[in-house]
Amino acid sequence: MPVSQLGPIVSVMVAVAVDKPYSYRVPEGMEVKRGSIVVVPLGPRPTLGVVWGVPEDNFAHNRLKDIAHVFDVPPLSEELLQLVDWVARYTLAQPGMVLRGALRSREGLDPPRPVIAYRRAGPEPERLTDARKRVLDTMDDAMPWAKAALVGASGVSPSVIEGLVRTGTLEQIELPPPPPVMPPEPDFAPAQLSEDQQRALDEIRAHDSGGFSVALLDGITGSGKTEVFFESVADCLREGRQVGVILPEIALTHTFLDRFERRFGQRAAEWHSDMTPMQRARVWRGVLTGEVRAVIGARSALFLPFRELGLFVLDEEHDGAFKQADRVNYHGRDMAVVRASLAKARVILSSATPSVESRNNANQGRYALVRLESRFAEASLPDITALDMREEGPEKGQWIAPRLARAVFDALDRGEQALLFLNRRGYAPLTLCRACGHQYQCPDCSTWLVEHRFRGVLMCHHCGHEERAPEVCGSCGAVDSLVAVGPGIERIAEEVADRFPGARPVVLSSDMGSMSQIRDRFAEIARGEYNLIIGTQLVAKGHHFEKLSLVGVIDADLGLAHGDPRAAEKTFQILTQVTGRAGRASKTGKAFLQTYHPEHPVMQTMVKGDREAFYAHELKVREQGGLPPFGRLAALIVSGTDHDETFAYAKRLMAAAPLSENVRRFGPADAPVAMVRGRHRVRILTQSPKDFDLSGYVRFWLDNADPPRGSLRVQVDIDPMSFY
Repeated sequence: MPVSQLGPIVSVMVAVAVDKPYSYRVPEGMEVKRGSIVVVPLGPRPTLGVVWGVPEDNFAHNRLKDIAHVFDVPPLSEELLQLVDWVARYTLAQPGMVLRGALRSREGLDPPRPVIAYRRAGPEPERLTDARKRVLDTMDDAMPWAKAALVGASGVSPSVIEGLVRTGTLEQIELPPPPPVMPPEPDFAPAQLSEDQQRALDEIRAHDSGGFSVALLDGITGSGKTEVFFESVADCLREGRQVGVILPEIALTHTFLDRFERRFGQRAAEWHSDMTPMQRARVWRGVLTGEVRAVIGARSALFLPFRELGLFVLDEEHDGAFKQADRVNYHGRDMAVVRASLAKARVILSSATPSVESRNNANQGRYALVRLESRFAEASLPDITALDMREEGPEKGQWIAPRLARAVFDALDRGEQALLFLNRRGYAPLTLCRACGHQYQCPDCSTWLVEHRFRGVLMCHHCGHEERAPEVCGSCGAVDSLVAVGPGIERIAEEVADRFPGARPVVLSSDMGSMSQIRDRFAEIARGEYNLIIGTQLVAKGHHFEKLSLVGVIDADLGLAHGDPRAAEKTFQILTQVTGRAGRASKTGKAFLQTYHPEHPVMQTMVKGDREAFYAHELKVREQGGLPPFGRLAALIVSGTDHDETFAYAKRLMAAAPLSENVRRFGPADAPVAMVRGRHRVRILTQSPKDFDLSGYVRFWLDNADPPRGSLRVQVDIDPMSFY
């Protein structure tokens, strides 16, 4: 709406922790619209905000302040503004904090800086030194050259170029900056799809009505899901609309960018926390102006200012990393569906192990269910064996069962690769003193310190606290009395060095270096420089190693040991993903699961390869318990610096809960991890039927309860994925 329609006073949502927009005057001569990005005075400092519309209180008075500045960029789209309101309302987050996620790059609002370049403008100088001659020879193509490129190509110092400008031989000019990325070409290298892949693509296209739709691409590991949804990306680009491919791990981004470039001739823009502020600024502005047509990134890319959104693809849609658990507790998968519905765009959810919620939506007809049931290029699924550790466990002091060790030897002898998987970082999950029994615990969290022997430290995986691994017991002073309890991947690596002396091992986990270093390790594995991989869930998804024929899971029961209602689902997903790394090329793959519970439904599902039986069993259990997707959950986490005060407030909060026959309330109780970063944590859990407005119930509850004071805080998690 032009300024004449909005009037001289507008409401502005500022990108800070506020619950509603504030009113500001529009200075004479300034034009703003709904969605215009502005700077307004808020207290003592200028603050970024977005024009939200006509204020509820439209009375002019002297206390109103003027909008200080409006940026010369397109306004945010209507669907993005609606998304901010929707997310805030659903998650009980402050709208200003949600908006902050959409305004992630302040630098992207400023006009891009021109590129300083040089071109020939006159005759050669009277004094033509060797350095000057090299510069002129480099520029014999008569094209403008950027200064840095000219210095690099000619091997001279910048002063030589500046001297040629003074003589009139060269002139300095300004060129428009290059685009963040070149537009992808949808017809550059179309994939040669198998019959199964083409059928899946045809089903996705048939489901597309030109508006909002969701397709669940449910394909076994190695079935070629990426090739299928890349062709859907091409369809969207041909329509002139923008695409976002959202990944759960930024470690996967580089691989996807390479695959995208091979298919479309150009790299997509990338968006994740590893980027520099300048890179983020260029991509953010390019998405806003429409210059960037395709983005591959992490979950925060859902809030990029797309103007012509046509398609979201969420790869590994089941992954827990899509849940944001800081400030605004949203689930990336669910918010992608909401945003696509507002933008009348399409969504493809891709996974070899779809979430139970997505499978249920497909079963109910809300999503199109598109299956890929055969591996690409006739590769076969691995043969999976459960090793009963009660009967064929390893010798004392070892963690690799004998039958798995023999399979590793055989794979290495054949010149193939093997993967040993343990979803536990570090050397050991617990360090204690054998003399007095003292257990090393984080001083700020109620968790054990994990030994990282490679670095010589004890570390808390919740708050990041580190301390040097002691040489004597800090409790009794005994020397050489500390003992590691249980295995981490570093301990497995130590055993590998002893038992497989001819192997070329590599250890991979998220704390083993920077993202670029981890990408280098993956490239080296793909080239065959390592033949024995020891890793955490970092290696479980999105990687294709042609020589990998064997996977061994050291502690397959690990995820089942906690009181998490999603434990079976998460264990099934991680085991399916990691065992699916084996045999993805022409080699027949094998996988071994070391378990103390081979009769567990998850283990039986894995061995029999009957994934449909798992979903049927899990959906039945969820329905009986009224758990998602047949019911809804909301968690309230009360935290504070004093335990008794925190628990007392949680009890008062529980007593203030509105009575409703639709809501069951549990707690308060100390959280399983009862202290994090020096703050005690008490949990309250609520459960309701699926069609009940649980967000509205919790909002009414908190609005009418005594607010937390002092150090107390209440964090609301609608649809919790973690129960720690």
